[in-house]
Amino acid sequence: MTPWNLLVIDEALRASWAADTCSPDDVARAGWQPANPAWGHCDITALIVNDIFGGDLMLGEVRLGGEAQGFHWWNRLPGGVELDLTREQFREGQTVTAARAVTRPPGPLPRRREEYLLLRGRVIEHLGHLPEPAV
Repeated sequence: MTPWNLLVIDEALRASWAADTCSPDDVARAGWQPANPAWGHCDITALIVNDIFGGDLMLGEVRLGGEAQGFHWWNRLPGGVELDLTREQFREGQTVTAARAVTRPPGPLPRRREEYLLLRGRVIEHLGHLPEPAV
């Protein structure tokens, strides 16, 4: 087995994002385009990074001109470093505010389960395996 580095993990995720793994809310709001592949993938990407590294799931509010536009997810690794592999999706001047750590839901995901499993399966095709989710 070849050891992974962050670049390999990032490349596996980017190669796996697609319209069928994008958040349905974001597809309805602005569609999914290959030119902005991170769009609508922050939650399930953060879960997969959490599967690999553990740590905290971070959640913030997305705002544009003071108006709420939804939520954004990223990771805080066990050493305290924050890692956001989908940050570039915000191209219209949105800001992320009110960041807080949240607890990963135990067991099967209450929402976005199918997309998470699909993305996870594609990432496994690139990496060979993934640790089981730490729940």
